[in-house]
Amino acid sequence: MKTLILMRHAKSSWEEPGIGDIKRPLIPAGIRKTQLIINYFTDKKITPDLMISSPAKRAHETAKLIAKGTGYPLDKIRLDRKIYEEYTDKILDIIYDTDDHLTQLMIIGHNPTITRLANLFLHPGIEMLPTSGVVCISFDTDKWDDIPVSHSKEEFVVFPKMLK
Repeated sequence: MKTLILMRHAKSSWEEPGIGDIKRPLIPAGIRKTQLIINYFTDKKITPDLMISSPAKRAHETAKLIAKGTGYPLDKIRLDRKIYEEYTDKILDIIYDTDDHLTQLMIIGHNPTITRLANLFLHPGIEMLPTSGVVCISFDTDKWDDIPVSHSKEEFVVFPKMLK
């Protein structure tokens, strides 16, 4: 069994003129909403075996919040520029190349790519994953590269506004 957790980064700031997209930080509301997701993860005892994040500041900061809240080692968060580049097939390559001894993989990235990726496995799909939103899908397989041909099951789709 393989479990894929897809998360959109927390709400970030557009307020700082001249700052590049990759350097946009989280805003306090984004941090508060992510805490709701952390509480949900804690209640469900969710701790990924591997966490891979976009290197964008807002995604990496979100990953660090999740890591601290779930007990995932901060130094084990992997950053991968492919997640920032907005190509679903590049993120699929990351997933398929994951070591098969790992059962739970978490990817933290950006829309529209994260929503598109989730909709490859969700039936019916979702319109848009909001900031700090999470999709969790399990696959009846022992190999990450077999997930496209494996039976999949939506474990949960959760948004911060659902948890208030």
